[in-house]
Amino acid sequence: MPALIPPTVDVHASFLRAIEEHRAEGRGLPADQTNIGMYIRTYDGIWESLEGFSRFVADVRAQEREDTPRPPGFVPTTSLWWVEGDEYLGRLGIRHRLAPGQIGERNGHIGYDVRPSARRRGHAAAMLAAALPIAGSLGLPQVLITCDHDNEASRRTIERNGGVLHDRLDEKLRYWLPTA
Repeated sequence: MPALIPPTVDVHASFLRAIEEHRAEGRGLPADQTNIGMYIRTYDGIWESLEGFSRFVADVRAQEREDTPRPPGFVPTTSLWWVEGDEYLGRLGIRHRLAPGQIGERNGHIGYDVRPSARRRGHAAAMLAAALPIAGSLGLPQVLITCDHDNEASRRTIERNGGVLHDRLDEKLRYWLPTA
């Protein structure tokens, strides 16, 4: 059964296969401002070796610490991977607080990605359900989660987990979810 775990080198090979799936759907291009896109642009050519992948894992895990240097507008984030055995299925990030300004209002507290070959199997809904108590333990009694207005799958995932539509900001639907 899959579980949310801290990033680990144990899934190196399957993580790289997942990244190739993401690349095949166009992720990693300069316009892709998602975590997966930024990971590809930053670590491509580095994470192929176990040493480079270990560095990537350490860098991702360091982002949950308040004192870790990060770009302007970024906040401490706990990253978790959805894994079954040694198979990487997806990632989820819990921002410890909303980023300042409209960035936080558009991105919310939690973002997630499921690798293309694992989609449409309920992984996103299960990941989000598993993440809510973790967000609560970080001091967040409720979380803001956003999705594009035309992303029916993400909208259903959020609503299945108790999300209540708050409003629409440009192309983003904004939902609040209780963490307990």
